[in-house]
Amino acid sequence: MHVHRLLAAGLGVLSLTLAPVARGADQDKDVRALANRIDQRITAAWGADVKPAPVAADAEFFRRVHLDLAGRIPSVTEIRDFLEDDRPDKRRIWVDRILAGAADDSSYRDAHVNHFANVWRAALLAQTNQQALFQQPALEQWLRQRLKTGVGYDMLVRELLTQQTAGNQGIAFPGGGAGDASPAAFFLANEFRPENLAGSTARLFLGVSLECAQCHNHPFAEWTREQFWEYAAFFTDLPQQPRPGAPARVAPLPRGEIKIMGTEKVVKAKFLDGTEPKWEGAGTRLTLVEWMTSPENPYFAKAAVNRLWAYFFGTVLVGQSETGRDEGPKAHAELLDELAKAFAAHKFDVKFLIRAITASEAYQRTSAVSHPSHKSAGLFARMPLRGLTPEQLFDSLAVATEYQEPLGATDPFVAVRGGTGSPRAQFLAKFPGQEERTDYQTSILQALYLMNNEFIAERTSVKSNRTLATLATQRTSTARKIESLYLVALSRKPRPEESERFVKFVDASGAADTGKALGDVFWVMLNSPEFLLNH
Repeated sequence: MHVHRLLAAGLGVLSLTLAPVARGADQDKDVRALANRIDQRITAAWGADVKPAPVAADAEFFRRVHLDLAGRIPSVTEIRDFLEDDRPDKRRIWVDRILAGAADDSSYRDAHVNHFANVWRAALLAQTNQQALFQQPALEQWLRQRLKTGVGYDMLVRELLTQQTAGNQGIAFPGGGAGDASPAAFFLANEFRPENLAGSTARLFLGVSLECAQCHNHPFAEWTREQFWEYAAFFTDLPQQPRPGAPARVAPLPRGEIKIMGTEKVVKAKFLDGTEPKWEGAGTRLTLVEWMTSPENPYFAKAAVNRLWAYFFGTVLVGQSETGRDEGPKAHAELLDELAKAFAAHKFDVKFLIRAITASEAYQRTSAVSHPSHKSAGLFARMPLRGLTPEQLFDSLAVATEYQEPLGATDPFVAVRGGTGSPRAQFLAKFPGQEERTDYQTSILQALYLMNNEFIAERTSVKSNRTLATLATQRTSTARKIESLYLVALSRKPRPEESERFVKFVDASGAADTGKALGDVFWVMLNSPEFLLNH
């Protein structure tokens, strides 16, 4: 590492700490009411010793909401426009703008759709195999198409789970063959096996951990082995392959019936609430999905809300104990119920839920710790620090360094599947997504990788970066140049002590090396915890 960057990195340790750091009127009213209920329930869970963190400054909030909704940091133009916006409800207005992603808004066109396609793909393929790996781009394309139409979460799950099958190599759409956009990866990742799909769908869409009951009755959990296989029987309408080492099935069992593995006992499909299905000529998966996505289902809406809450706060609102029962403060359980009912009442509109969450004080609080009670993330008295997903990190680097993917580099998973791929593909291959976003292990590895990465070295060079080249020759004060770099990299203006340190560093380099010194300062910012974390 160049001596200038070692010196700049030393300055960064001292100075780059985390800073205290179109709808109808009825829906707007509902959003505000639900945001207020979130804050009331969260506050009710606190004891006398809890002191909430203050509301985050505009710059901190704006960076956070960009990472969460658009999957990237804001551009310097966006952050300047937001900071200069004097409308009292500008936070809500800009959230709406990002969520809309209108075609005439080049800044946010499809940004939310593309990012949440990444989010849902990562959740659906938390466990994958080589076959599913090749289908990841097709799954993301399918998700983008569905999200762009504004489909409700219930319909998204319905369409995912009831696609017609074309053997075990893909999913056929009604009236057509396998296409570029396909949810096949989800079925391939679960090997088309009823037991695998039972475990995955129960965890993802019902918030229930059934896997432990697959082979035996768990000594603590409430779910029995028989219940697991009764639920798995809903996936018997899929084409089956013999399990390794198992004899070929002489005669398949009727749909909706399955033999418990390792036994001769056959069980019939039954819902997890204990009720039996009324088939009425429908297929097994369709019958399951009708029950699963019903507004009256005790699991579906709560599981979706809990997952979305964990996305925004790094931890679930209500967890599950070993017995399978909900655990957490009573007020949090009541809030989960309230959010689930509102979600179902608004036709499982994820954007409605996002608007309410981001409008709450709980979401808008600063992440800076200013009281001992802030150490407990589950109290939601401050915004927890969260590790960025690989997509968020690379796309934020691209915004900060003005990098654009080469023409034709449309498949971000080339490197994942063994090819070389673009810098983005290589980065995604290096850091697969993590489920626990408050686990910093991946973030630490990312930081080490970035510090020694040729791509970052090149993008922070005055020869390759237009912003750095412009700043190096601009007839303005060094302090203004440092301010510009802070807005570009960290979406905020520097504090006085930060500006003073870096101004001294750049000025000491001499006029001939101003560009290089600015590049070193920029490199430090991009490798700082403030850039690498969502806060």
